[in-house]
Amino acid sequence: MSDPAAPAPASADDVLLVHDADGVRLLTLHRPDALNAFNQALWYAVAEQLEDAMADDAVKCVVLTGTGRAFSAGQDLGEMADPSVFAGQEPGYRRLMPVVEAFNKPLLAAVNGVGVGIGLTILLHCDLVLIAESARLKVPFLSLGVTTEASASLLMPVAMGRQRAMEVLLTEPWIDAHQAVADGLALRVVPDDELLDRTMDLARHIGTLPLAPLVATKEVVRDARADAVRLARGREDAAFERLVAGMLDGT
Repeated sequence: MSDPAAPAPASADDVLLVHDADGVRLLTLHRPDALNAFNQALWYAVAEQLEDAMADDAVKCVVLTGTGRAFSAGQDLGEMADPSVFAGQEPGYRRLMPVVEAFNKPLLAAVNGVGVGIGLTILLHCDLVLIAESARLKVPFLSLGVTTEASASLLMPVAMGRQRAMEVLLTEPWIDAHQAVADGLALRVVPDDELLDRTMDLARHIGTLPLAPLVATKEVVRDARADAVRLARGREDAAFERLVAGMLDGT
């Protein structure tokens, strides 16, 4: 893939690559061996970069993408099973989602490959989503014994229609790129080798716009559903905790 905005090579310890240019911050999830699954370090890194982008007037918008063959495989389940990871630290999902919900600049996604769990549900919070032709999406919450996340209980029916959203939640199909567009999860399908270039073209155009009306427009669109999004996530968190407690109790 031609990538004129590619970040500098990272060390093996870098879970997120960051590149700023032309008013655009490109955030590349960088755990390719784990299919860019979110661990504590990645949740926190994305949250910190979004917070910094909100405070930086030179950043007009943010693009999310992934390294390798996945956008994100969701939560790192191996880490999630180890309670010591969270000792003295808020779970990363709860660190990131309020920041995503409050983000006051355009948020774009270039879905380069597989998106599972949060790899799909975070798209519901993005303003523009381009998806590679080979990419596929899935939400296997029920199979894992849990329920929706990231306010998907509200946002999936809004995007997809209630019955299609319930079909996806209850039957857990793989959603190909063209179906993702039909379902309202993405704006358009792009050839794999053009995905990042095409997304960055959109982002760079946004980067030429004046900051104040750009932020005002994002905020009025965001605030139209802000309370409902926050309340939906609260209900999901409570249901998730009940279900996990039941699994631990064997009930």
